Amino acid sequence: MNDTLTLILYIVLGVAVLVGLATVLMRGPKAPPGGYSSTRDANDPADGKPSVDSPAPVAGRLVRLRERLARSNNMLGKGLLALLSRDKIDQDVWDEVEETLLMADLGSEPSMRLVEALQSRVRVEGTEDPAHVKQMLREELLKVVNPDLDRSLKLDGADGNPGVVLVVGVNGVGKTTTVGKLARVMVAEDKQLLLGAADTFRAAAADQLQTWGNRVGVETVRSEKDGADPASVAFETIKEGKQRGVDTVMIDTAGRLQNKAGLMDQLGKIKRVVEKEAPVTEVLLVIDATTGQNGMVQAKVFAEVVDITGIVLTKLDGTAKGGIVVAIQETLGVPVKLVGLGEGPDDLAPFDAEGFVDALID
Repeated sequence: MNDTLTLILYIVLGVAVLVGLATVLMRGPKAPPGGYSSTRDANDPADGKPSVDSPAPVAGRLVRLRERLARSNNMLGKGLLALLSRDKIDQDVWDEVEETLLMADLGSEPSMRLVEALQSRVRVEGTEDPAHVKQMLREELLKVVNPDLDRSLKLDGADGNPGVVLVVGVNGVGKTTTVGKLARVMVAEDKQLLLGAADTFRAAAADQLQTWGNRVGVETVRSEKDGADPASVAFETIKEGKQRGVDTVMIDTAGRLQNKAGLMDQLGKIKRVVEKEAPVTEVLLVIDATTGQNGMVQAKVFAEVVDITGIVLTKLDGTAKGGIVVAIQETLGVPVKLVGLGEGPDDLAPFDAEGFVDALID
């Protein structure tokens, strides 16, 4: 009888140990203090080197983007070429050229400057050859797009600090997706980085960012409660990034409406709080290219709150609004650094001025 009781006790204890071990494994590692957690995909290999969802090479992505841009409804380039290929180019034609540029959201001053330059060249060179006219149009368009702007991304920090990239913009323009795609490229380039889910207003925003992070093998710092202070999340991300010695920290912020003063003020607070821990190296403003001049309004307001260092234009396949590239650069003195044409993981690439212009007029 005693032997039977002893055996039962051993069985019960063994089951209790197994249940306790299973519970610990299911809960995962204990979160750091302060109500924040950093996450890694449970499927990562034990050596800590995740299986990376690698992007296509930069050259390949640029070719794909250019082909898609050229195949789209290219109202701007084709319209200009049709006008400038007429047998007689009079003032009415030039007025139509200017109107076409304005409809493409190029902006009034760049449009006037481009028309005046083309008028002068056509008058001086006296050519009617379509190939020559196309070449002149290409050269003048390239001037207004400005290939000389510094479009490099400042992703690395200095003095022991990581590079800090803030990604900002209004709702629905693709900020979180942009962060994920850029992280994907950086991991493929052997960069060590950390993501911060400072969008604490939108439901499931942190989950979306974490999904991207898991996909490319990058951890995400997020609050364990909804509605947390975004500035605190950003600060904790920088702090943890410094402790880990990562190259770059990218902070995804809430999609703020530019007419909501409170939210814009909070964006300014995020930047101020972050800079107590490390200097911000890039502030990327994500804009939907199809919004046209409304995108200009957004850019101006954001520039008043934080120092924008670069523009990311998404949905650039709406080429009738492609002139917004020039308008934003001229108004803010800030270059377009990245462009995207869709939702695919490879639909993000460095902005190339010559490739953009060639796609418009090919």
